[in-house]
Amino acid sequence: MAGRAARIGHVKRRLLRSGICLAAACFAFAAPAAYGENLPEALAKAYQTNPALNAERARQRATDENVPQALSGYRPQILATLSAGFQAVRNLLPDNTIQSANLKPWTIGVTVSQTLFNGFKTANSVRVAELQVQSGREALRNVGQGVLLDAVTVYTNVLANQSLVEAQRANVAFLQETLGITQKRLNAGDVTPTDTAQAEARLSRGRADLNAAEVNLAVSQATYAQVIGNAPNQLRPADTVDRLLPRSRDDATGLAFRGHPAVMAASFDFDVATTTIRVAESSLMPTITLQGSASRSKQSDPTLGTLGTDQASVTTQLTQPIYDGGMAASQTRQAKEIASQSRQVLDQVRNQARTAAVGAWVANEGAKIAVTASEAEVRAATVALQGVQREAAGGQRTTVDVLNASQDLISAKARLIGAQRDRVIASYTLLSAIGRLDVKNLGLNTPDYLPEVHYHQVRDAWHGLRTPSGQ
Repeated sequence: MAGRAARIGHVKRRLLRSGICLAAACFAFAAPAAYGENLPEALAKAYQTNPALNAERARQRATDENVPQALSGYRPQILATLSAGFQAVRNLLPDNTIQSANLKPWTIGVTVSQTLFNGFKTANSVRVAELQVQSGREALRNVGQGVLLDAVTVYTNVLANQSLVEAQRANVAFLQETLGITQKRLNAGDVTPTDTAQAEARLSRGRADLNAAEVNLAVSQATYAQVIGNAPNQLRPADTVDRLLPRSRDDATGLAFRGHPAVMAASFDFDVATTTIRVAESSLMPTITLQGSASRSKQSDPTLGTLGTDQASVTTQLTQPIYDGGMAASQTRQAKEIASQSRQVLDQVRNQARTAAVGAWVANEGAKIAVTASEAEVRAATVALQGVQREAAGGQRTTVDVLNASQDLISAKARLIGAQRDRVIASYTLLSAIGRLDVKNLGLNTPDYLPEVHYHQVRDAWHGLRTPSGQ
């Protein structure tokens, strides 16, 4: 009898120790990992290599070319012509004689045209192109914010899923130990088969939860490689960016309303639309052009009176549209309606930016509370598990009580992991909502892409087929 009591006491002590080990394992992943890739490094890689961001940069470079195209209206147009051929001539003269010849006419000439006035169409077209460049830069900045926020999300998802896998593995190990102890207690006659079945059921659930966590980790790792450009390797804990955030909700909404790239882009789009009205109106105004030409021709006179001709001329032409079937009037009305639409879109985008800023602010504040509450829950669940373990060792608790306490701890830790992840993402989301999620504000160790560099390289280019990058 004494030997049986000793065996029961031994397995109860093992059960208590396994529960304490589970609690310790649940906290283990919160410790800093060995040196690997940190969040700023991952953001720098995404900023340099992300295909979506690089595609948007190429689109912006193409938009820059609208400016030299518009500026071409200020520049002269030079046209060279060359013609040559064979011509057989047979002339019947008044005295009924016939004059025939085989000619090889050729003509070479050059024409220079310069627009002097076109109703300010060129000036307004240049203004439209420059505004399109400004709008495109803001759109590029917005895409950059989205890429950086995606990078933060995939980074923290991998960290969270790694922690969940480790916690679930510790849980499975604990449940296996619990099942083994329960079976020994069953053999000793201390518990019933029901206890063993309950332990087996919880172990099966734990294995299923571990498998689900491993699947989620694999998916998050693949997404990480897609966004960042390489597989995750020993990721370090991520920090929030609270130091860069506004101090109040009103500050957040004000910054978003004035400086969010989507708002700025919509504002430039509205300016484009209003300037396009003046471009359309220029079609109703007179056009003045200056044209100079020079040419030389040989054997081009079918009367055979001259062997060659040299010509040079300078002419000025004024053209005033009288009636074009209503085309210019319709285009002007259309431009006015598009400007009205752009104004409404600007108001809509501003409202959306304000709403997004409020939502991001509230979510960030809520994430702080969630982390604090989850940490308290984990601490309490850890103490509860240890207490249930001690009571079970003294015969005051059943196996199912231990299993329930361990499940409560795992669930609490999973909520804490999610809350910690959401806390980091929420801070970056708020920074994005106010339009300040960029390389400069984050202080990333990577060169900032400056779209104005390419703009100045091509703005005043009069010729050349190669891009500044050599394509």
